[in-house]
Amino acid sequence: MKKTTTNTTPDIPVQRNYSIWIYRSIITISVLFLLFNYFFKNDKIAYVDSARILNEYKGSAEAKKAFQSKAKVWQANIDTLTNEVKYSIQKYEKSIATLSPKEQELTKQLIQTKQKQLNDYQHAIQDNAKQEDGKLTQGIVTQINAFLLKYGKDRHYKMILIANQSGTIAYARDGLDITAAVIEELNNEYTASGQK
Repeated sequence: MKKTTTNTTPDIPVQRNYSIWIYRSIITISVLFLLFNYFFKNDKIAYVDSARILNEYKGSAEAKKAFQSKAKVWQANIDTLTNEVKYSIQKYEKSIATLSPKEQELTKQLIQTKQKQLNDYQHAIQDNAKQEDGKLTQGIVTQINAFLLKYGKDRHYKMILIANQSGTIAYARDGLDITAAVIEELNNEYTASGQK
């Protein structure tokens, strides 16, 4: 009979290689996890509602008030010129029977000149109002953008997006809208700067 020998001792090199492989895998996964957390976990992204900021920012409200006071002066001037033209027309209609043809023609020309001046002034005021509104709006937007830049840097945001009426953000997880906090701090900074 032949003696068979069975090897009951485990194959030590295979077991050792397996242990080293598991150990290296755990180390690699741990390093990858730490690197992921370091580079991606701290990335903060948020968004703000631009329409809400423009409506609730105190600086914007002050600019609107300043524009409206200028618009009232412009409208008062237009009303004065309109009343002058109306008065001239009424005066002409009342006195047409007593005026000579030459006086009638001169009065018509005077009324037409006043009407043209009124139209020209109205167009000039409209153009001026558009330019003034554009300047005020651009000034407010510049202030808000500068604030958002500082706000984002101070709080280590990777990105702050702007949501607007055209739907630039279709969905965002709860907690990403920082509009209320931005408005509060923006208004506090505006008030503190003495621009009430």
